[in-house]
Amino acid sequence: MSQPGIQISDLSVEFAGGDADPVTAVSGVSQEIDAHRFVSIVGPSGCGKSTLLNVVAGLQQPTAGSIMIDGKPVTGPDRRIGLVFQEDSTLPWKTTTDNVAFGMRILGVAKRDQQRRAQEMIDLVGLQGFEQSYPAMLSGGMRQRVALARTLAQQPSVLLMDEPFAALDQQTRILLGAEVRRIWRQTKQTVLFVTHDLSEAILMSQQVWVMSYRPGRIIDVIDVDLPDDRDASVVSTPAFNELQNRIWSTLQQEAMRGFVAESTAA
Repeated sequence: MSQPGIQISDLSVEFAGGDADPVTAVSGVSQEIDAHRFVSIVGPSGCGKSTLLNVVAGLQQPTAGSIMIDGKPVTGPDRRIGLVFQEDSTLPWKTTTDNVAFGMRILGVAKRDQQRRAQEMIDLVGLQGFEQSYPAMLSGGMRQRVALARTLAQQPSVLLMDEPFAALDQQTRILLGAEVRRIWRQTKQTVLFVTHDLSEAILMSQQVWVMSYRPGRIIDVIDVDLPDDRDASVVSTPAFNELQNRIWSTLQQEAMRGFVAESTAA
């Protein structure tokens, strides 16, 4: 019997519109992710992907519905949940080691354990030799590795990632995506990953959820039937292209609907 990882039950999120009508960002989402699985969410701009992730993270309260992590409710920020953002979140005045240890220090982890665990995570993300480097000395991809290492060092059971590679070039995104998948295969955390990039979603995930334009609903769930030990070379295979075409065929109408809606509003 599979273990519970993330359980989303009849979730809706509505934002007050001031003098205008309230805006429903997410509506009636019910999905489950078994523990240790990797799921990505794709959808048009403005469909509520990040809103959904923020609710799972405990950073946004739902209007209706609930979130369970490992069988227990989420009511606010939670030590079981690690979050990696799109923006560069490294602290410029701290070295790689100190950046990675920062979250553990906030959580009150013993200093000897901070140093040991920070080094383990630095090794895991491939930053050996850069322990004493400051963020200004690192590339964008390396700084995102630091942010990932800092989150992993806090030992969350669930890892949420909100377009963490959006600011990187395509080649770096593909390579770093393959690295994140390698790391996930070692740590076996439950991962929910938000991205605009269909190739990225397929490369990294075991399953892809496609969201509709606002109000965001899950309109398709696609299992990624590719080898578990896949790397970036899989993007050139017919099986990969078939999955990409299938996801795009589901997403295309919603993307156009979103484009028209945003153009009209402007």
